[in-house]
Amino acid sequence: MEPTSVTTVPRPSVEPIRREPLHPVTRPVMTMRWDRLSYLHWSVAPELVQAQLPVGLTADLHGGRAWVGLIPFVMGGIRAGGRVPLPQGTFPETNVRTYVVGPDGGRGIYFHSLDITHLAPTAVARGGYRLPYCWSRMHVSRRGEQMGYLARRRWPAPAGATSRVIVRVGARVPDSQISPLDDFLSARWALYAATPSGGLLRARVSHEPWPLREAGLSVCQDAFTTAAGYDVVHRPPDHVRYGGDVTVRVGPPQRVA
Repeated sequence: MEPTSVTTVPRPSVEPIRREPLHPVTRPVMTMRWDRLSYLHWSVAPELVQAQLPVGLTADLHGGRAWVGLIPFVMGGIRAGGRVPLPQGTFPETNVRTYVVGPDGGRGIYFHSLDITHLAPTAVARGGYRLPYCWSRMHVSRRGEQMGYLARRRWPAPAGATSRVIVRVGARVPDSQISPLDDFLSARWALYAATPSGGLLRARVSHEPWPLREAGLSVCQDAFTTAAGYDVVHRPPDHVRYGGDVTVRVGPPQRVA
């Protein structure tokens, strides 16, 4: 009997990390501003992140570690198709996210939660992009070089969970001093989301390179990362930056084969 031949499908190579998008979004379904954004990141064991991911996504690693981010900022000037302003198109947001590689070899972001202040966009984003948006009371303020972010979740559970962050904003980081970890965390040009049927969606994102600034943490009292399954706030973040402001173009969600 002749041996049975087996055809194997090679896994796609993983996208490189670059400060500009590999596949710019030319026909956006939405445009917006991401303003007054701060990055707080903790390194965690890869298996902790992998256990939280849907089938098909793999934790992306830097220095042998996975990374969990708490990202507070202001979403501004949302326009459908880049032209039509949306009502309630400017509001604070705080998201908890990690970094993944998709089965297509793409690098991207996977969101565990995205807290915003308006209920209608929460419902739209949950239905259209299958993203875990949450409805919260939130406030963003600036006093001198200190940025303050306060959020209290209203819906869904855990209702009453709070996140309070105060970041000291420093000098602009010269391009020559942007580290490989800075690029790993900030140069992300897609998001992934799971569908109810167990599939995956990917949406591409384009914007100019982040104008990163040095930053220090004054206060971090956060229950959002804990609610996402990560017990990290008992220790200081391993990486803190202030991101400044960028104009963003978001492509349509597409199924990942």
